[in-house]
Amino acid sequence: MSPEARLAALMGSAVTRTRPLHGGDLSVVIRADLADGRAVVVKTGPKVEIEARMLARMRAAGAPVPEVLAVGGDLFCMECLEETPASAAGWRALGVALKTLHEAGHGDYGWEEDYAFGPVPIPNGACGTWPEFWAERRLLPHLTALPAPLAHRVERLAACLPDHLPRHYPPAFLHGDLWSGNALFSGPRAYLIDPACYRGHAEVDLAMLELFGQPDPAFWDGYGRDEAGRIDRRPIYQLWPALVHLRLFGAGYRGLVSRCLDAAGV
Repeated sequence: MSPEARLAALMGSAVTRTRPLHGGDLSVVIRADLADGRAVVVKTGPKVEIEARMLARMRAAGAPVPEVLAVGGDLFCMECLEETPASAAGWRALGVALKTLHEAGHGDYGWEEDYAFGPVPIPNGACGTWPEFWAERRLLPHLTALPAPLAHRVERLAACLPDHLPRHYPPAFLHGDLWSGNALFSGPRAYLIDPACYRGHAEVDLAMLELFGQPDPAFWDGYGRDEAGRIDRRPIYQLWPALVHLRLFGAGYRGLVSRCLDAAGV
């Protein structure tokens, strides 16, 4: 059965037109117009059922996300939101949305399911302390895929994380992959998309948002004040997405990994 036929069967209406959307580095994302007048966003990939469950959990926590409409095998349909250029009001709304999500965290660090960015696994098993989680689940799994000089530096940082990160932070409900492309602005509103959720230190999402640029100052009006020492911890948290990018997209990201390690003092 063709993808269009599968989508029609899932949504109960024929597909009249499709067009690709941005966000297809690790999955195929399209907009589909249906004969009954609806428009839906469709993603395909091996982990879409997990993503759908994450979005449902985020929505239940009060965070603005696209509504999950249907899931079938490797095909996932959600509501199609009108995307507009980012505005100060939208950035402020994003800050409020992220704070709402973070405050819904509880339980152990980690998540009930492992996840992945394409071929790069994301282990989410619970750990008793936050430095242990960041070392065992976010840094050390990459060692065998790194050039030896980088691997040695990452290993040294992992060993001294208890000197840099307190053992226990209140567990925030994290988006997990919050760069600016995973915020969808629609007029004065903002929606969180493409999550990789787990529970951990709220600063992880903030560090990711600052990895490739700075959010509009209005974001901080919505989110609130920094914790003391956040800027010192930021490169430790930015190292993980830098490592993921190195593995996914190649040696062009080796400099980013090195800069994170330099800033972290190893």
